[in-house]
Amino acid sequence: MVLDLDRKLCTTLHMTFTKRLINGRAVNPVGLGCMNICWAYAPPVADDYAMKLLNAALDAGYDHLDTARIYGDGASETLIGEALKGRRQEFFLASKTGIIIDGKDRRIDCRPETIKAACETSLKLLQTDHIDLYYLHRRDFNTPIEDSVAVLAELIKEGKIGSYGLSEMSAETVRAAHAVHPCAALQTEYSPMTRNPEIAVLETCEQLGITFVAFSPVGRGFLTGSFSAEPEWQRGDLRGGWPRFQEPNYSANMALVREYCAIAKEQGVTPAQLSMAWAHSKGDHIVTIPGSQNIAHVKENIARWDWRPDNDVIAQIDALINHGTVSGHRYAGPIKATIDTEDFD
Repeated sequence: MVLDLDRKLCTTLHMTFTKRLINGRAVNPVGLGCMNICWAYAPPVADDYAMKLLNAALDAGYDHLDTARIYGDGASETLIGEALKGRRQEFFLASKTGIIIDGKDRRIDCRPETIKAACETSLKLLQTDHIDLYYLHRRDFNTPIEDSVAVLAELIKEGKIGSYGLSEMSAETVRAAHAVHPCAALQTEYSPMTRNPEIAVLETCEQLGITFVAFSPVGRGFLTGSFSAEPEWQRGDLRGGWPRFQEPNYSANMALVREYCAIAKEQGVTPAQLSMAWAHSKGDHIVTIPGSQNIAHVKENIARWDWRPDNDVIAQIDALINHGTVSGHRYAGPIKATIDTEDFD
């Protein structure tokens, strides 16, 4: 009861957050997502700039870096390994397997033998002998989750990984995995624009003592306030193929974003900083991992990590942007079929 009163008081007085835990390790609530440095949105930045960005991130206070084997088909892991091999003790390192690229083929594969081989490859690319948190990137519906977790438990026992996590998986899957070996983290898209975790997994994680890692906390860029009035996607930008980013959905969502940016201005923070603070306010077990290939934006995202808006501001955002007001699904059909996370529709 005292703790609850303290939290309410801190919220009312705009008090600050403290660091949060992943598998017992205290980390900044804002971590660095390392996907779009080299893949998915804009064309990759030059390697020397990417390595400069990673070092600048550590200097700015980031102590949790999140990557995956699929990001640039190993490019992200390679950059982290090369840029930060002399600073490995300064950050909590997370990577993922489960989405396998083999030439032009792409598949979801969480068979035990695949997980073992993928872990060895990631360790080599990252130039480390230990990954702090190793995720299954997607649910493999052809492999029992219990079998996948059993081999992850073996990797923990061998000291190659410190813990395991799950990405884009349902509360039911999380509970089944956790029963085999305790799960450290569950990662799913979460922002004012994407509320799927509120159906079940946020509560499940809190009940089981699992850290919830919110990726795309700025709505895939919408909630930075930097998009133009009309959609402009560079070649290779995955967002151009997703319903939320296509007309007429795009214009409808931009109207919400304009009102959202006005709230951020009133609070004296950037739209991105407000989005992170919104996510952190939804539970003490939540951390965010925004990404960027721009050093200035990387520094911006973490600059107000310990600030929290009051309850009235949170309520204002919730009323403005939510599942009922956002237009378009976050993914197109083929990708939707691979997601195990609960969905509103």
